Amino acid sequence: MRRVRKDLLRRLADRYETAAFSDGDPACFLRGAGTGPNAETTAFVAACLSYGSRAQFLPKIRWIRDTAGGDIHGWILSGRFARVFRAGDARSFYRLFSFGRMHEFFSVLRRLLRRHGSLGAFLRDAGATDGPGALRALCGAFAGRAAPVVPKDCTSACKRLCLFLRWMVRDGSPVDAGLWSGWFDKRTLLLPLDVHVLRQARALGLLRCRSASMRAARELTARLAEVFPSDPCRGDFALFGLGLEGGLPPSHGTT
Repeated sequence: MRRVRKDLLRRLADRYETAAFSDGDPACFLRGAGTGPNAETTAFVAACLSYGSRAQFLPKIRWIRDTAGGDIHGWILSGRFARVFRAGDARSFYRLFSFGRMHEFFSVLRRLLRRHGSLGAFLRDAGATDGPGALRALCGAFAGRAAPVVPKDCTSACKRLCLFLRWMVRDGSPVDAGLWSGWFDKRTLLLPLDVHVLRQARALGLLRCRSASMRAARELTARLAEVFPSDPCRGDFALFGLGLEGGLPPSHGTT
């Protein structure tokens, strides 16, 4: 990778990985959720709903948090979610997610939490302590029963699951919580790849892929490891920042 690209990515990561960044980001829901199981469960629910327009999905996450009285973990574990998310309810909750589909999602999550105590404990019990392994374990645990809230397999980029893992694993960050940093190596995380990040990666010449697939996520993560070898997902902030700044300046080119 050309030095100018490395310098640009490092500069953008420094600029955008700040506490202010999380104000309008779904990572803001980790604040006030503690450092135990409620933080993990809150982060998982927030990440799974984080697609589309922030103006639309942030209020949905906030509504769930407020309905749960701030204790999303206890709300799911007790089964109280079923009072508002009823089985078979075809009304739309958010885009493709009906109330009934959310009921299935919360029901599977409740079984995991009752058996293992927390999502971190579930992954440790499954021996899934790296990025690819954790994605396989999470997709497998839901096994299509809550699709599309949780991807049915790892052929897609699994952006929302990768975002959840980034929050849980990356330490030393003013945005990410790093609750699992003691047993999960952040070097194994995969970048949360969506069409916006893909667009900036292509503009920089980091990717040729045109779709946000798992193959593309792996390839881009490997390229970013050349810039951030101990923490490839730091590049997520850089590519997001590049988009906010209007894309690659003409002087940088892609050749």
